[in-house]
Amino acid sequence: MRIVLDTNIVLSALLWRGTPHQLLVAIGAQSNIQIYSSAALLGELADVLTRPWAAQRLAVIGRTAGAVLADYIEVTELVEPDSVPRVVPGDADDDHVIAAALAARADLIVSGDRKHLLPMRSHRGIPIIEAAEALRLISSD
Repeated sequence: MRIVLDTNIVLSALLWRGTPHQLLVAIGAQSNIQIYSSAALLGELADVLTRPWAAQRLAVIGRTAGAVLADYIEVTELVEPDSVPRVVPGDADDDHVIAAALAARADLIVSGDRKHLLPMRSHRGIPIIEAAEALRLISSD
């Protein structure tokens, strides 16, 4: 299975221990699942990890932004989208999630974005689901 995680899911997974973290652990436990990302998505993650609220959380868990980013990069495969189609209503930044999923030929997009991505439900046959649903799906395999 090929999965693209929206930045909000990655942040939650890396900084807290809720459902997105459990999803990341479940993905790591299965050799038939690969996470895909792009330079744009990793750049967004790096940017958000330097924000004051993220720095405070990193201090609480005793990690640096660089270490957390490096750990995530280590478990992802990088894709380079040919283009970034304008498809997500209301948030052009989310188009990078779609572009990465298309470039990766993803089976699934996991997002916590209830305003823009999740209401789309899918794009070109790629389901867009929440972390809890993805965790159930992966755990049932």
